[in-house]
Amino acid sequence: MSNIQAGTGAVAAVPDLSPVPAIELDGVVKEYLARGETVQAVKGVSLGVAAGEFFSLLGPSGCGKTTTMRMIAGFEDPTRGVVRLHGRDVTDVPPNKRDVNMVFQSYALFPHMSVWENVAFGLRRKKVQDAEIRRRVGAMLEIVDLTGREKRRPREMSGGQQQRVALARALVNEPRALLLDEPLGALDLKLRQAMQLELKRIQREVGITFVYVTHDQGEALTMSDRIAVMNDGLVEQLAAPREIYERPATAFVAGFIGTSNLLSGTVERVVDGTAVLPLAGYGRILAADAACEAGATITVTVRPEKITISTEEPTGDVSAVRGTVSEVVYLGTSNSYAVGLPDGAEVTVYQQNAHDSSTTAERGDSVWLSWQPHHSYAIGS
Repeated sequence: MSNIQAGTGAVAAVPDLSPVPAIELDGVVKEYLARGETVQAVKGVSLGVAAGEFFSLLGPSGCGKTTTMRMIAGFEDPTRGVVRLHGRDVTDVPPNKRDVNMVFQSYALFPHMSVWENVAFGLRRKKVQDAEIRRRVGAMLEIVDLTGREKRRPREMSGGQQQRVALARALVNEPRALLLDEPLGALDLKLRQAMQLELKRIQREVGITFVYVTHDQGEALTMSDRIAVMNDGLVEQLAAPREIYERPATAFVAGFIGTSNLLSGTVERVVDGTAVLPLAGYGRILAADAACEAGATITVTVRPEKITISTEEPTGDVSAVRGTVSEVVYLGTSNSYAVGLPDGAEVTVYQQNAHDSSTTAERGDSVWLSWQPHHSYAIGS
């Protein structure tokens, strides 16, 4: 069903209540031959993307995220596994027979065509009637905030405007899913941040499933309903942004999503579900809900903004670690402290620059770091 209402130029997001995923990967593997050796770019990925969801594939270069998206689009054939779109097996279906469109980082606009002609191009190829083309192109240009710029050529537009033309051209065909491969990578930081909010707004208005590939953690956290964090051809964690940030499943996820401190120790005892890890005379870590027993060696992650820095030893049931400030960096809204621990580890602390706060420590100061037990999250390897 189309989300563009005839004759109104308005767009209504029509929820798809079907339990069948819009996109489903089942044990998908992609292998290449490189210099006589078989290389696995994707190593058995299984996941489902709900209809109307903004879903991101996030990971470093070479992790397999773009290859995974290209298999969804049909530009790459899986070596093994199944790709389904709305329950239909499309593993062997060519790209032009799949009801998805793709937007690339380069935009690939036709430079000799106007904005209107670029957006209408796909509809003309499908021989849609002129009146319907006018209606749909006009409605789509309104959604992407390009009304009044119909006659401009791509070279006469900013990077952000060109990106919106590329989006309109893809969305005007009313695909059931839109695939976006790092479409903001060519923009400067300020424009990229503004376009993140624009993309999310557009996705909500049209109600179409978006699958977004990026290596930028901030982009994924800002826009996504769910994120699949990929590493070395595998999905290490698939969850909502808050869950991935607050409760990373592995050390890789903890380190890749934002800044995280990893601290290890041996559990001395467990009291009311909280593990106590003494640190050889310079403090202790309390980890709530660690699901471990006395004698176990565990690694916990704690985010820099969860830590309080003080020159006095904290009291109460909190994690408390002593160290020496090795660096202080002013970041505008906050200060970043690097604190060296006696065992050689370094902890990063962010302190908000509130109007009534003053610098709590300088380079070389001996300080105490403290945080609540529920901010020590035990992770896998």
